[in-house]
Amino acid sequence: MTRRSTMSLSTSTHASPEGTNGKTAHRRMSFIAAIATLGGFLFGYDTGVISGALLYIADDLGLSAGQQSIVVSSLLIGAAFGGSLGGRFSDSLGRRRVILIAAILFGIGTLGSALSTNIIEMVVFRVILGLAVGCVSAVVPLYIGEVAPVQRRGRLVNTNELMIVFGQLTASVVNAIISVVSSDTDIWRWMLGVALVPAVLLFIGCFFLPESPRWLVRHDEEDKAREVMGKLRTPDDAKKEFKEITEWHSDPNSDSQGSGVMRYLAARWARVLILVGIGVSLCQQLAGVNAVVYYAPTLLEQTGLGASASVSGNIAVGVMGMLGVLLGMYLVRHYDRRPMLMTGQLAVIACHLTIMFMFLFMSTGDVRSIAILAMMTIFVFFQQCFISTVTWLALAELFPMQIRGFAMGISVFFQWAANFGVSLAFPNVAADFGAAFGFGGFAVLSLLGFIFVKLYLPETRNKSLEQLAREFKDKYSQKGASSLRARSGAQ
Repeated sequence: MTRRSTMSLSTSTHASPEGTNGKTAHRRMSFIAAIATLGGFLFGYDTGVISGALLYIADDLGLSAGQQSIVVSSLLIGAAFGGSLGGRFSDSLGRRRVILIAAILFGIGTLGSALSTNIIEMVVFRVILGLAVGCVSAVVPLYIGEVAPVQRRGRLVNTNELMIVFGQLTASVVNAIISVVSSDTDIWRWMLGVALVPAVLLFIGCFFLPESPRWLVRHDEEDKAREVMGKLRTPDDAKKEFKEITEWHSDPNSDSQGSGVMRYLAARWARVLILVGIGVSLCQQLAGVNAVVYYAPTLLEQTGLGASASVSGNIAVGVMGMLGVLLGMYLVRHYDRRPMLMTGQLAVIACHLTIMFMFLFMSTGDVRSIAILAMMTIFVFFQQCFISTVTWLALAELFPMQIRGFAMGISVFFQWAANFGVSLAFPNVAADFGAAFGFGGFAVLSLLGFIFVKLYLPETRNKSLEQLAREFKDKYSQKGASSLRARSGAQ
């Protein structure tokens, strides 16, 4: 096979793999994560900024409630297809190239949406933004999970989740500052346009990212993979991990040879893992976090707060989300994924039921507004600490190399499709039946998610991707399933 050229870690870095020490490898890995997670920041900013900007977009462009939901959900349509296509193309083009393409799409979508003069232009450019958001949501955790060492994988993958929430918080702060500084109806253009700065930084940063060594091995570029691995690990760790990667890839029983969707789906164990990934993705979205992220200012305005106060109140939601992710990043180093996720689901069920009763039984006024805002922030804290943190980490660890891009793309497609359904349905449900009905529905969906995780999600903590792949293949293949049934019958 023709050898492909892949960008080195840095144009100024020429150290040989033999000369890499622990501190140097640690710094390089942190540098890579910092660049890649700019995609997560843009993901958070572009999904979060609309919650505050929408109040002004609706006035300036004269949008009805239905048109507002279309503006919000148009990004999610693009994200669903962006996640699916991004994951699939990352298998053929490489992880780094897809992130670079996403950076270009971020720039186009940001400029276009900020300069839109009608709903059609706005929807078109938000779909383009959605393609970019979907790409990075699928590929960035995938990429970091492949290049990070086992002992740092949880923390570094969760750095992307931290950047997503930081992007949402930044969007809330920017919205609040701009709304205080100016009262013009077109201030939403500045709110949306700020995202151009990190988009440019991501584009430039992509030229300093190495390609995933696991992707390189799969595409028969072992020399380049060994070089990249040598710069990201100590010599002993690099040899050990590189050997494990190449042994898995060359194993005729690993199903790692060949390509194509049908090849992936032919193996029962791969199909089971894809279904688990889809289920975990749906559990995260159907818990209702994005109904709060997108519509918190609108909901708070309905409780009696003014537009500017509602936008400012959304900052509290972002702050609690940040704190939740920071705590979650600590907890995933010490506790297994499944119990953390189930704990979060029980907590958000309690939050949804409490918010439902507040909307039903508390009188309209400042006390009610503050109480609902407080409970929303508590909900977001538990969601980000236990559910979102674990979901993205589990997806980054769940899939073996031969199906990673494809499976991640499919899982993210369903995640964004659910996000789209929630964002489109929630404002209409709240308008027709009341916000209490919507939060009660989220409580039921979260309970179903708890049952799914308890029954089907495998534990993935403290194991290499190749080690997990061997375990899942044994557990979920026809032979493995027959063996488990036989043992159960013997008992």
